[in-house]
Amino acid sequence: MNFFDAQDRARRSTRRLVIVYILATLLIVAAVTALVALGLYTTGTTRTIDPSILLTTAVLATLLIVGATLYKTAVLSAGGSRVATEMGGTPVSPDVNDPLRRRLRNVVEEMSIASGVPVPDIYVLEAEQGINAFAAGYTPGDAAIAVTRGALETLDRDELQGVIAHEFSHILNGDMRLNIRMMGVLFGIMVLGLIGRVVLRGSFHGRALSGRRRRGAPAVLAIGLGLVILGWIGVLAARMIKAAISRKRESLADASAVQFTRQTEGLAGALKKIGGYEAKSYIQAVDPEEVSHMLFSFGSRGMAKLFSTHPPLAERIRALDPTFREEDFARVPVAEQRPAHEATGPAAHAFAAAPPTADAIAGSMGQPDAAQVELARGLRAGVPEDLIDAAHSPGQAFLLALALALDRSGRHLPRQLDILKQQLGPERSASIERYHARLGELGPRYHLPVLELAFPALKRRPPEQLEFLLDLARRMIETDGVIALYEYCFYRVLAGSLQQAADPSRFGRGNRVGRQAARDAAVKLVRIVAEQGSDEDAAREQAFRAGLSAFGRWVSSSPAAPDVSSTIAELDACLDVLQRINSSGRETLVRAVAATILHDGTLDVREAELLRAICAALDCPLPPIITAGE
Repeated sequence: MNFFDAQDRARRSTRRLVIVYILATLLIVAAVTALVALGLYTTGTTRTIDPSILLTTAVLATLLIVGATLYKTAVLSAGGSRVATEMGGTPVSPDVNDPLRRRLRNVVEEMSIASGVPVPDIYVLEAEQGINAFAAGYTPGDAAIAVTRGALETLDRDELQGVIAHEFSHILNGDMRLNIRMMGVLFGIMVLGLIGRVVLRGSFHGRALSGRRRRGAPAVLAIGLGLVILGWIGVLAARMIKAAISRKRESLADASAVQFTRQTEGLAGALKKIGGYEAKSYIQAVDPEEVSHMLFSFGSRGMAKLFSTHPPLAERIRALDPTFREEDFARVPVAEQRPAHEATGPAAHAFAAAPPTADAIAGSMGQPDAAQVELARGLRAGVPEDLIDAAHSPGQAFLLALALALDRSGRHLPRQLDILKQQLGPERSASIERYHARLGELGPRYHLPVLELAFPALKRRPPEQLEFLLDLARRMIETDGVIALYEYCFYRVLAGSLQQAADPSRFGRGNRVGRQAARDAAVKLVRIVAEQGSDEDAAREQAFRAGLSAFGRWVSSSPAAPDVSSTIAELDACLDVLQRINSSGRETLVRAVAATILHDGTLDVREAELLRAICAALDCPLPPIITAGE
């Protein structure tokens, strides 16, 4: 299943969840109303029940369930870091000295570079001895990855990488947003059971009372008991739906993790250790019922297989190692610490490959393979320490992001630096110039990885400073009135990621666009890409026609040539339209852009990174492309 199919599957699952939630709410409201009617009938002095009481009961029960769901969803709208913090997570700082946590950060950063998404916030659940992990958030821009202390101390690097690769598949496949919605739905359905338990406790305390209040105690007790039963009925129904959705996603995530690492030993080793570990994958600090569907392995004891959110542990292992038997689980004592061996990875130029096809590029979207993960490890290791330190510092990351927006050709650099001196002063503008020079020495292959590494530090800046950053970056790009597509795409990726982090629950593609608007925007983008590729009119026209051919009948053979002298506002409007087309259309669009760049049968690093920047601006994460001669 490719990236676009996975996105569609997540959206279909979300729609099914909404339908089931509505049905469950209606059934529970009907049952609550019937329970109240029964209570009034058996305890009242008359057999006639006022319909307004039942209507009021139904309305209040509906408002209670929906209100609880909206409340929980609003609490979680702060994004993945809020979920990790509520579960007891401790952030892993960029300058951490502990070798185990440093290894975790390096693995996560390498996987981010390989996946083409911003580095998520990283947490350790210090109070949890079980081996477990999760990814949480609405979008890649607000994602967080957390691992338990047991996983950190017990797994070796390959096993940890397998677990992190599993969690990244959830980020790339759109599973996180569904998981958070599940948490809101479950809380809404469970709230009746919670109220029922409060009522029961109150009825028992009320036994000490006498007179009229004592005579009403049986009815209160019956209502409380009924609410508890109804609450658990709703929870059981939700568990069944959650299990049906989650099991398949967990199997797909295991398969994706193997594709990322091209070896089964790491992920299989982590699962085997869970089976033989004294603390298993249990979560203690929070109720695992609420979060079981987003964990690497189910975090509770004694749950019936019917309601398990994960396939049986032995079944997952046998999918990776067919020779495995359950008696092969090796006993692993709690807190068996593994050395934090840190592989440096191969150099960034360790592979040779023929130019990929447009179909292969579209098919690799959101699905890095082992070679690309190894390339990402080499890229991470190849970034100089001064740039790593700058990317990890909120103050310096601000300057580093501006350095990425400067003109790479150098023609407009003096004018840009003058503007920076006026706005930021000579000292900080000198730092930006130094970072720009360092990035130029590294080459275009390192620019997107550096931006991805800097993102966690950037989003910790106050909103008004981030607005100033984006405004200044726009001015850098528009210095001479001519928009360089490469620098613009960096601006767009930065702006989109920061917007996702600032307001994750409301981020989305919005309403679908009309066919004509989508077609005009797609043709314009392909024309702009073709114009960037050559100074010769004939070569540009050939590239443009190659891109159009990927659209098939969707675009006529001779569309009107669009005006390509665009401003940032016009390019923003174009990409806003293209981000809202359906998955099939976006896949075709990526194929068309790739065909435009590949029209001459060659692909150098500069072209490969332009393609990745365009795809990132379209919210289509493309792994590093291994070009010929690397």
